[in-house]
Amino acid sequence: MAGKFEPKTPVNLAPPKDDPIAPDFLSKCNGVDSTLCYVAIKGKVFDVTGNKAYQPGGSYHVFAGHDASRALGMTSTKAEDVSPDWSTLSDKEKGVLEDWLTFFTKRYNIVGMVEGATNL
Repeated sequence: MAGKFEPKTPVNLAPPKDDPIAPDFLSKCNGVDSTLCYVAIKGKVFDVTGNKAYQPGGSYHVFAGHDASRALGMTSTKAEDVSPDWSTLSDKEKGVLEDWLTFFTKRYNIVGMVEGATNL
């Protein structure tokens, strides 16, 4: 089970940062308003800029510029499910959210934390 989320090609990641990232700045990091493309999970902000799936037209663009914790836990790509509040998730969905957090942590640099995040 240990290697389940390992990327096929090893990724050289920078040490995680805990710089505060304002929610309004995060919302601009959507590949449209900025060349940066960030997705937050449980308050941690990941730089997914190089991945086309998060760019406009990509299958995961709905997550760009947001804390997508709730939607990821629900395995949903619906805009109305994209929310930092994952407190209503079932235990199974919370497990899925943790899996996504692990997946992102092994692939993308953590560039900061959402300022004032309470969903850690």
